[in-house]
Amino acid sequence: MTKISFKKFSKIDSEKFKSLNLEWLNRYFKVEPIDELVLNNPKREIIDKGGFIFMIEKKSDIIGTFAFIKKSEKIYEFSKMAIIPDERGNGYGNKAMRFLIQFAKNKKWSRLILYSNTKLKNSIHLYRKYGFKEIPIEKNLIYSRGNIKMELSLIH
Repeated sequence: MTKISFKKFSKIDSEKFKSLNLEWLNRYFKVEPIDELVLNNPKREIIDKGGFIFMIEKKSDIIGTFAFIKKSEKIYEFSKMAIIPDERGNGYGNKAMRFLIQFAKNKKWSRLILYSNTKLKNSIHLYRKYGFKEIPIEKNLIYSRGNIKMELSLIH
């Protein structure tokens, strides 16, 4: 497997962040107003509000991305994970999960939450493999596609 690395988002990554996420959203669901807001303004909507975006690099190509959206001081939503179709199934999701969980622990966050859809069986399997557990989902969710909420406790 080719080595990958993780780099913090910079302004030049804006279009790639958007296109990576639009690919899977359009493939499996539809792009919602909240997606358009975040994908068109990632710095303002995620980073300026205390969150983080990472780009996944292979050689000098960006092949994926993911974000942490700040919910409170120690709770972040893991969101916007995308890997280009040609690179799926190569183990990069596992590498990303190990990296992002270690990043969250280093930041001393208490937990990560995520919203997904059970239609994304590979994603749900990956989240469970790394310790995310299903928890009750709130009624007025901002994503109409969301039908599962999961969390990972980072405090042992």
